[in-house]
Amino acid sequence: MSAPLLMLLASLLFALMAVCVKWASADYGAGEIVLYRSLIGLALMATVLRGRGTTLKTPVPAMHFWRSLAGTSALCLWFYSLGELPLGTAMTLNYMSSVWIACFLLGASVLAGPGSAARIDGRLFAAVLAGFAGVALVLRPTIAQDQLWHGLCGLLGGMLAAMAYLQVTALGRAGEPEERVVFYFSLSGVVSGAALALATTGLQVHSVRGLALLLAIGLLATAAQWMMTRAYAIGSTLVVAALQFMGIVYSFVLGVWLFHDPVTAPSMAGTALILAAGLAATFLRARIPAADVRPLPSRSTDT
Repeated sequence: MSAPLLMLLASLLFALMAVCVKWASADYGAGEIVLYRSLIGLALMATVLRGRGTTLKTPVPAMHFWRSLAGTSALCLWFYSLGELPLGTAMTLNYMSSVWIACFLLGASVLAGPGSAARIDGRLFAAVLAGFAGVALVLRPTIAQDQLWHGLCGLLGGMLAAMAYLQVTALGRAGEPEERVVFYFSLSGVVSGAALALATTGLQVHSVRGLALLLAIGLLATAAQWMMTRAYAIGSTLVVAALQFMGIVYSFVLGVWLFHDPVTAPSMAGTALILAAGLAATFLRARIPAADVRPLPSRSTDT
């Protein structure tokens, strides 16, 4: 299967996972969904690590801690926002992570001094501004007054996801295998999800519907992650990264079809702005000299 097709399918599976999370939110809190999603990931990664003979011992435990903290927090906030926001809106805010990364790069270049800042393409700054303008358009027309808190949580989740991706980059430079990174992220999700669930909604009694949704969330996330990883391994990075934004389109279509989410001209304009800003940030980041910024990992919707 070609890389573009793999990425298109991965984006669709992530969008379907978000649909399942939204449905599951009627029966489970965000912490409990994170708990069971992470349990499936933990079991799968433990199996892979054992099969490859990779040890769990790591020389950089602190780096794993900060990556897992940021990633798990982002996942909890995203799942929480999915329960109340229109599906397309929640997904759009999650995809703001690309714009946040561009924002962090700009901030780092400014702090590094005028010489470094001059090497940052000014169009990257324009992409960041366009992204935030898009957020303003998306939030105002599609979020009711009682949903504003969930919108802010979704926005914060996208920012924390960006931090997690930068931490993954650092772990890759340190020579950590991907399976170990995902294992500790899943372990953090189990611990954090269980703690959040016990502190809020508690552990719910399962129904056949609930178990089916939780299983679907874990399997869809795992399959999508595998397809996305494979796509980046065999395809053009920029082409694959651009196709990843199809997840926003899928989500809007599914949201309107399954949940009758509102579609307004401002919300569509805002989504288009964020989509364009994310694509521009993806391509412009590739123009930053390698001496300043190493290549960033894929922007997985699953953090």
